[in-house]
Amino acid sequence: MEPPVSAAPPRITLKDLARELGVSTASVSNAFNRPDQLSPKLRERILSEAQRLGYSGPDAKARSLRTGRSRIIAVVLAETLTYSLNDAVASELLAGIAEVLDVHGHTLLLLSGRQHVSQAPGSANIADGFIVYGLMPSLKVLNDIPAQRPMVAVDFNIQSRPSVHVDNEPASYAVASHALTARPKRPGIINLRLTESPCNGRVTAEHTLLAAGQTITRSRLAGFHRALEGQGFDPATVPMWNIEENTFDVCAPVIGEILDLPDDERPDLLLCMSDRIALTVLTLAERRGLRIPEDLRLTGFDGIAEGQNRDPRLTTIRQDSHEKGRIAARMILGLAPREDCMLHTELILGDTCP
Repeated sequence: MEPPVSAAPPRITLKDLARELGVSTASVSNAFNRPDQLSPKLRERILSEAQRLGYSGPDAKARSLRTGRSRIIAVVLAETLTYSLNDAVASELLAGIAEVLDVHGHTLLLLSGRQHVSQAPGSANIADGFIVYGLMPSLKVLNDIPAQRPMVAVDFNIQSRPSVHVDNEPASYAVASHALTARPKRPGIINLRLTESPCNGRVTAEHTLLAAGQTITRSRLAGFHRALEGQGFDPATVPMWNIEENTFDVCAPVIGEILDLPDDERPDLLLCMSDRIALTVLTLAERRGLRIPEDLRLTGFDGIAEGQNRDPRLTTIRQDSHEKGRIAARMILGLAPREDCMLHTELILGDTCP
């Protein structure tokens, strides 16, 4: 005869925990969902007792049905989750978003633009709002998002929705103007995903560039071109290359071809649209025995720590991606006006282009 199956202990409820602690149910709810409403001491006491009694927090699904809000904010990333979490700029942005959501008791849900929202986990359908980051591979991703939910775009424009940008065009103009004061003979530009059709290599007249509203890199190119014109260069004669993904492995073949050009064809200044591109140039140039900045001057864009913690230090534009994330999160939670916001950047003069 099989031993009787013992009944599972009754599940402790929010009301049970509040009664046990002698506090209000609102205090227990705030400990899990709105920690800023409680003193740290009281919140720690509630959470410790909840853990001891096996209470894991309010039921998110029930709360969503009851209040119409899930306290979930979805971030739709243009790239895969693996790429985004490893990319220094994207991870800083996510840290800024998470910082604000944590303080205000919201959960962060990450989705990839490579996957339709309708195919994503079911919780995406009950997200209270969406932050969309980067150039989406397909606009169908945006069409799958419920139209009535608030949405904020970051480094990307969506019609009638607020966006958060940095001053890409004037920033690129500033770094290029500085670089061009040395009067290079053969300047070149390395773009980041700027062509309508995939191109990992030299940009030719056959390639169509993405429109300015579709990608921030078009604004960066406009800044480079304005600086070139100001120094007497015809931008149409300045060679350009395109990189399809901001990683070393994708950058390296294109940059290798550039650096292996004959001496009288190889650029002596490269204006790069990201620090990752510029750092790849730096690594491959050093392997070839090229002197920086004597043989090749070099600029980046982003100001990531890796570029500032190595020798030679990268000349670049620093953008505050962490703050960009905080602003987007405050907007989506209704803590800041939902209106277009532009952050200023900083020119950092390093050793690669003194």
